[in-house]
Amino acid sequence: MSPNRKTIIAIVITALITAVLFSYQLPYYVYKPGTAEALDPVIEVDGGYASEGDMHLVTIRGGQATAVQWLLAQFRPYYELMPLDEVRPEGVSEQEYFHAQLQMMETSQEAAQVVAYEAAGKQIDIQYDGVYVMQLVKGMPAADRLQSGDRIVEVDGQEVKESSDLINYVENKKAGESVSLLIEREKGTLTREVELAPFPDNEEKVGIGISLVTDRSVEVDPEVSVESGEIGGPSAGLMFSLEIYDQLTEYDLTSGKEIAGTGEINYDGEVGKIGGIDKKVVAADEEGASVFFAPNEEGAEDSNYKIAAQTAEDIGTDMEIVPVDTFQEAVDYLKKNK
Repeated sequence: MSPNRKTIIAIVITALITAVLFSYQLPYYVYKPGTAEALDPVIEVDGGYASEGDMHLVTIRGGQATAVQWLLAQFRPYYELMPLDEVRPEGVSEQEYFHAQLQMMETSQEAAQVVAYEAAGKQIDIQYDGVYVMQLVKGMPAADRLQSGDRIVEVDGQEVKESSDLINYVENKKAGESVSLLIEREKGTLTREVELAPFPDNEEKVGIGISLVTDRSVEVDPEVSVESGEIGGPSAGLMFSLEIYDQLTEYDLTSGKEIAGTGEINYDGEVGKIGGIDKKVVAADEEGASVFFAPNEEGAEDSNYKIAAQTAEDIGTDMEIVPVDTFQEAVDYLKKNK
């Protein structure tokens, strides 16, 4: 075999191996520190006040791992591998999972608007239009009766305005009983009888096997626009609410600082735990944030705050890690520590 031919074969084999290492996906998800995006370009309140500093939304980068990413995760700090079936339930496609994440982001934005506008004493009106089916649990009765994206508007003839209406109603039922759901699908209306059954991972709990998100429409004055792009999940709720409130009020909450943080927020302004907070601390530190808000979980031993504080110590950052259980606690901290 000629030298040229051997060289060509070697190049082809090397190219094939490289392609496999960088493109072949393993049954794992890899999570790593993402970015800390300033929210001023993302959120715009009509006629809102400007600030000297910035509020930052902090992200985690994630995706199905290739062979190279799997190898990197064995050595790099704050890279985390998780089995694919623990991230995405079996039977749920990547597209469905991504859609669910975007829907949770939308719900998070709505909750942030409600909290911020009520705190600022501004006009707000909320309309409830039922609930959407986000995901179906494989092996549960709803898997064969409903579809992701169905809008549930009634259960046994009773109006369903938000997720808790359906959840609370079903909690009073027993396994083997059925509920009649009035749903909207593809501009049509239909009824589905769905039986209740124990959940595969918790036989003491019964349900039909769906995850839900409330379909709300929120109207506010002054108007606000949020352009979060392809970022998904509910964990930016606290920072969204702080940025909106900062623009609604003349007082500059940032005091010229770079403020970061994370935490899901509900319509009562309570801050909930999120995943991957260690990676978010790293991302915020790399962006130069001086304050990082972390869910306190009412002082739980393994709270997000405790993990964030330990991570900050490990990486040697001067960033202040602040525990919060509510939106108001974050506002009070920023006003006190001007």
